[in-house]
Amino acid sequence: MRISFLLHNAYGIGGTIRTTFNLARVLAERHEVEIVSVFRHRDEPMLGAPAGVTMRHLVDLRKNSPEYDGNHPDYAKPARVFPRGDGRWKQYSRLTDERIAAHLRNLEADVVVGTRPGLNVHIARQTRRGPVRVGQEHLTLDSHGYRLRREIGHRYVLLDAVTTVTEADARSYRTRLKLPGVRIDAVPNSVPAPSVPPADPASKVVVAAGRLTKVKRYDVLVDAFAKVVAARPDWQLRIYGTGDATGNERGALEKQVTEHGIGGNVTFMGTANPMEPEWAKGSIAAVTSRLESFGMTIVEAMRCGLPVVATDCPHGPREIIEDGVDGRLVPVGDVDAVAAALLELIEDDELRATTARAARTAAERFDPVRIAALHESLWTELVARGGTGRPRNRARDAFQQLRGTLLDAAYGVRYRAADILRGKR
Repeated sequence: MRISFLLHNAYGIGGTIRTTFNLARVLAERHEVEIVSVFRHRDEPMLGAPAGVTMRHLVDLRKNSPEYDGNHPDYAKPARVFPRGDGRWKQYSRLTDERIAAHLRNLEADVVVGTRPGLNVHIARQTRRGPVRVGQEHLTLDSHGYRLRREIGHRYVLLDAVTTVTEADARSYRTRLKLPGVRIDAVPNSVPAPSVPPADPASKVVVAAGRLTKVKRYDVLVDAFAKVVAARPDWQLRIYGTGDATGNERGALEKQVTEHGIGGNVTFMGTANPMEPEWAKGSIAAVTSRLESFGMTIVEAMRCGLPVVATDCPHGPREIIEDGVDGRLVPVGDVDAVAAALLELIEDDELRATTARAARTAAERFDPVRIAALHESLWTELVARGGTGRPRNRARDAFQQLRGTLLDAAYGVRYRAADILRGKR
């Protein structure tokens, strides 16, 4: 098969980039695979280009490049096709609308895969006969605002398939949206086998990793670890990640650590890339989020041989961890439960070692080869059937396009009126 991925920016760092690279690298062993990045802001991908995969870009933002697009007149004009509800909308423009449309019109592939809602909408709006159209959901339907969910509801009907990273989110798509004939499957993200030896269960270090944002609830983890230190002052907590430019989450957490008097036990490590060697320095991982679209850090830690104490939040942890076997699931926001779960593993060396082995074994199901086979099976079936199995009908597709355009116009008036009432215009 000829497979083309459409990615926001393949030259940065992020979970969607990483899992797309993992998948593309494996698929390239048997298929012709390309990754088309809407934006390119640096010469080489920060995560390293996946072997065997063709890399292309549509808009060049490298100021030293002879093809620099930052001064193009359409680059300053707001996007019309890329939906406003997508959180990246401000980065898109009339220029990206035109470049993406031209790319899709001329695309010679069997399957085209979008990797975020705004790009999935672009793919859905290309109604000519051509490749099987797949939209990937790397977050969750619930995490999107009303405006984007509305766009998804009336645009995704023109896709052939939607894949989510959890079965819980797939159920949301099936039950809450009317997408007749669109295949909706759950296919989790992939994490390769670590390149470092497994973690030593004797290590007295708890590791947490992820952006320092409120949704990750590191405040709960710090409070819980203060209770751990009261019982076992010989243990350490290392938190990896940086915060948003708009907030000072790290400052608030450092103040919290100081107030507990556990500054000697908690270290903010900043960003680590790769993260595998850092996971391997611990013996337990902790995830205290109030929401996870999947839980890449959970799988990464388990693959390195760490049992994970995680909050039982929507959507991912319950589909990754078997409570009491390869990790622990605790209620969201429950400081005492997090502390108790950590101490259960800390106080029992044999239990910690047994749970670590179970975590490594369980996480093998997320190996890129296994995950690639799931995508490959779905796409092969859709290609053989000519998409969803419904005949491509230009009249029907044109009607859906017209419906979407009219809805766009109606909601555009509504939102402009709301802005006026709020004094924004």
